[in-house]
Amino acid sequence: MATFYVGILCFLFLLAAFDLLVGVSNDAVNFLNSSIGSKAAPFKVILLIAAIGVFVGATTSNGMMDIARHGIMQPDLFSFHEVICIFLAVMVTDVVLLDVFNTLGMPTSTTVSMVFELLGGTFAIAMLKIAGDATHTLEFADLINTDKALSVILGIFLSVIVAFVIGTIVQFVVRMVFTFDYKPKMKYLAGLFGGIAVTTIIHFLLINGLKSATFMTPEHLEWIHTHTLSIIFICFVVSGALMQVLYWMKIDILRIIVLLGTFSLATAFAGNDLVNFIGVPLAGYSSFCDFSANGANNPDQFLMGSLNSSAHTPIIFLIAAGCIMVFALITSKKAHNVVKTELGLSKQNEGDEMFGSSAVARSIVRNCTAFGKFLHRVLPAGLFTWLDGRFNTDKMEMENGAVYDKMRATVNLVISSLLIAFGTSMKLPLSTTYVTFIVAMGSSLSDRAWGRDSAVFRITGTLSVIGGWFITAGVAFCICAVVSLAMFWGGQVIMVAFVIVAIGLLVRSHLKYSQKEKEQHDQGDNVFEQIIHSTDKAKTLELLKEHTRETNSYILQFVADTFRSLTDAFVKEDLKTLRKNIKDIDNAKEMEKKIRRRELIGLRKIEENTAIVKSTWFHLDRNCNMQLIYCLKRLCEPCKEHVDNNFTPISAENVKEFMPLREAVTQYMEQTREAIINNDYSKSDSLAITGDEIKEQLSELRHKHEKAMQHDPNMRSSLIYLSLLQETQELTDTTRHQLRASHRFQE
Repeated sequence: MATFYVGILCFLFLLAAFDLLVGVSNDAVNFLNSSIGSKAAPFKVILLIAAIGVFVGATTSNGMMDIARHGIMQPDLFSFHEVICIFLAVMVTDVVLLDVFNTLGMPTSTTVSMVFELLGGTFAIAMLKIAGDATHTLEFADLINTDKALSVILGIFLSVIVAFVIGTIVQFVVRMVFTFDYKPKMKYLAGLFGGIAVTTIIHFLLINGLKSATFMTPEHLEWIHTHTLSIIFICFVVSGALMQVLYWMKIDILRIIVLLGTFSLATAFAGNDLVNFIGVPLAGYSSFCDFSANGANNPDQFLMGSLNSSAHTPIIFLIAAGCIMVFALITSKKAHNVVKTELGLSKQNEGDEMFGSSAVARSIVRNCTAFGKFLHRVLPAGLFTWLDGRFNTDKMEMENGAVYDKMRATVNLVISSLLIAFGTSMKLPLSTTYVTFIVAMGSSLSDRAWGRDSAVFRITGTLSVIGGWFITAGVAFCICAVVSLAMFWGGQVIMVAFVIVAIGLLVRSHLKYSQKEKEQHDQGDNVFEQIIHSTDKAKTLELLKEHTRETNSYILQFVADTFRSLTDAFVKEDLKTLRKNIKDIDNAKEMEKKIRRRELIGLRKIEENTAIVKSTWFHLDRNCNMQLIYCLKRLCEPCKEHVDNNFTPISAENVKEFMPLREAVTQYMEQTREAIINNDYSKSDSLAITGDEIKEQLSELRHKHEKAMQHDPNMRSSLIYLSLLQETQELTDTTRHQLRASHRFQE
């Protein structure tokens, strides 16, 4: 029996290592987004500073893991076996749940996930205990501490609402004072602005980052609390004077503030959120030590009252956790993906939008636009002219590759630090993930980063992330409750099975994510990044031409392969392949919309006189791509329905006469694709003649089949064959038009 529980403990610590890896990936958005978004330093330098902060925070934490020990459950009423079931279920659920969010690039709260997993697992086991209580005296209030869960829910609402409002207002005020051309104002205000920023960040570091450090005794904390105002005043005076002197010495003080804020947030994250990753395994370890030391033989009867006391984590566990967190921060591609989501939603200029459009977002934009028009009617026109002047981005200075300037990055870090420190002092459970993300959204709104052409996508993305936060709580509760029940009833075999399944899902998720990243990398991402950051209009035009050649090649190859696949599947009555074809076509349609949005950004960046000439052929070119996909859609859906309903297939004679033309069409697409990707249109005339010949052959076959239909007893199969011929002819004609449009655009 003891050997089994030792194995479970090993599994718990193994899952804790996984949890640290995926947890850091998720929470990287907390402390990396501002420095990466503003390009305050090279990426490796930013990672180094964050890694040092993470390691310092992890190794100096005193490891108070009370929330896992008795924050949710009343351990003196739970047996050792029940506690182990809950802890194992929490770890299995947490690892898989966080990995799913990381793969999707959606930041979520590790605190919320752990609390609601503990609540779900404890609730499930508590139901069994109450149902089996012969005395009928046990109640949920005796077994579960619901106050913590309710405080987390309150924290969600406070984080979202307060952070957005304050982030929006402060960024608006800062931009009104400094504008986007902030350097002239910094000559006189560098000390004041820098002093406030540095003081806020250092105060945050003391209150949140180092409050649980091993060298922080209760006397130290009490002294800091008593002399808070004096510390703030002295820090403000010293840092303000230092920042002003550094500015006069031509040193970029905003860069220093951003990097200091990054270190501060990383330290606080590692010190405070470490409980979310290793708190449960350590509580399990403490439970096992108590169970073994007291010589109990029956784990179902031994109660865990020892968990009511606080425990300090051995330093070896803290060092190991710090090393794993640093490793995850440096190597995890998913961490970079989560950061990419926040940066994509807050970037100053237009770019590749990660999210689509939703009805709610469209309604919000429509109403806000109407409200803006109303304000323009009732307020003086001079006011809006003055405001537009304060938000003029013509002189905005951003580092090469940055998505916003260091002024906004500084505001993001300062406001996040201030709100989290204030929440801590008021004992409000503000989530660092929620605060940092929502402050970034509020500041981007104030900076007018959400323009008419991007607002609907940004709002959809923000609502998706916020919705994911609320879903986290419900999903974590339900899944952990089910897993806890299964482990409690299924015993040792089910426990081991769930651990194996969790590890298997993580490995599968990693492999699929790597494949997805490779596919995205192959679809013109590098060229598009160059288009976004290019300031030379002539170079932008050449990059845009290159991007359209690559994407046209991708679409033509996809259409040719899918056309061959679906026609083979239709002839062979392969329903599974036809269903896959429809799914692939839908994905390609969304991809083409994304590509079109990208290239429109590039088109708007070139000179107006060039754009007038080029835009007609550009739009014809893009419309041909979409038309090719629509042809596939119109062809595949009737074929799938025909096969799905087990209707009579087309005759062998029809197949025999169609297949040579099918091969001719796919070869024609391949020849067109080669001409476009190689930018060699010397054979355009001969390809046009080939296309006309294929169209003529298809037309003759159609007319022949239309006459034969009058005597065909199976009208349904005749109609589907006629549809096949018509859409094939449309594919050929559209390919011919695309070659011409691409040629004229590339000239």
